[in-house]
Amino acid sequence: MVERKVIYFERPGKENTQACLEVARKAISDVGYKHLVIASTMGDTGLLFSESLKGPGINIVVVTHSSGYKEPNTIEMPPEIRKKIELNGAKVYTGSMLTHSIEKSLSSKFSGIYPAMLIAQALRRFGEGPKVCCEIVMMAVDAGLIPEGEEVLSVAGTARGADTVIVIKSAASKRFLELAVLEILAKPRA
Repeated sequence: MVERKVIYFERPGKENTQACLEVARKAISDVGYKHLVIASTMGDTGLLFSESLKGPGINIVVVTHSSGYKEPNTIEMPPEIRKKIELNGAKVYTGSMLTHSIEKSLSSKFSGIYPAMLIAQALRRFGEGPKVCCEIVMMAVDAGLIPEGEEVLSVAGTARGADTVIVIKSAASKRFLELAVLEILAKPRA
């Protein structure tokens, strides 16, 4: 067993991205994780991690917002950034966000609360990054980009950049209750 201290950041935000990259690099080196899933809206974080951590033996998956997330018929990650990430050997996945899809439209229309929204809010008690880390791992499993039942390193942030690194036992969204947060390596306190 490798002893690691949790790194707590003073506040959330992109200023923690470089430190998260170093936490991920050390975890990959110490433990030998084979799968890394990164949230990246515009592609900056995905590009940084895919450039810095590329190499044999590491499956890097960058998960974007869904198409139309901000406005109809748009994808926030520019195609040239996506191509650079893919040239680094990483996969880029754009698909339905598990806790921000059909239920969001129903809650907006009918002013209700639905199970996926309750799950999202419960996960947010640990912070926005941990919620996203869980979500993107399930999305990557659902897309067949990482295997189920593996220990996966997951990186996400609050708004832009990275501020959270978590080890998760992967599960498909259909088996959400089998997903397990095994270790929190870095996260904001606020």
